Amino acid sequence: MPQQKKISFQDVRDEVMRRIEARVWPQGALLPTEAELAEEFGCARATVNRALRELADRGVIDRKRKSGTRVATLPVKQAKLEIATSRRLVEERNATYRFALVSREMRIAPGWVISQMQLAAGTEVLHLEGMHYADGQPFHFEDRWINIAAVPDSAEADYAETPPGEWLLAAVPFSNAEVSFGATSADAALAEYLACAPGAALFQMERSTWFQEEPVTFARMTFHPGYRMRSRY
Repeated sequence: MPQQKKISFQDVRDEVMRRIEARVWPQGALLPTEAELAEEFGCARATVNRALRELADRGVIDRKRKSGTRVATLPVKQAKLEIATSRRLVEERNATYRFALVSREMRIAPGWVISQMQLAAGTEVLHLEGMHYADGQPFHFEDRWINIAAVPDSAEADYAETPPGEWLLAAVPFSNAEVSFGATSADAALAEYLACAPGAALFQMERSTWFQEEPVTFARMTFHPGYRMRSRY
């Protein structure tokens, strides 16, 4: 006698999603209780709970204590943004990647870095500037600050061989990250690095990372004119 397949939370999640998309349960509709769904699917209530939690995280359903679970009236689509290394971004464009270290300096963190990274006053940091290229053309300029206390080996690392972002990913994991996006105008230095006119509109990304609540690094990446970042959902 063939063994019956065990129902996973992915199976429950996908079937609930299928019914919502097919309007079996239209927007605003009240879903069956966890106990009722568990009985229907022949699985544990915990399995149903996990499936519904994932759909709630996606904004597909609304869950409220004592009033049940309903299909969201205005579903929220959550975009997934993958933060790739500069090398990967360049190579995905079928271009040859190159990094050049522009400057490195050990110093006491200035006030704005202390505030940005949530460091104690007097913290020693490593300041790095570098250029990333695609087929020999400017791709983006990197301005990075590393907390020496969090990554002591960073003070002696050879970033001419390995870009700072790649080196850090291999040296220390991060448990939390904060990313922000914005636009800036090219000042004289950025215009020279990125081979553009002063005042040109540029895309800028800032990223801070922590490991077990200890600040690791803050990096500001400014991309060549016309750069676009895409995400999917």
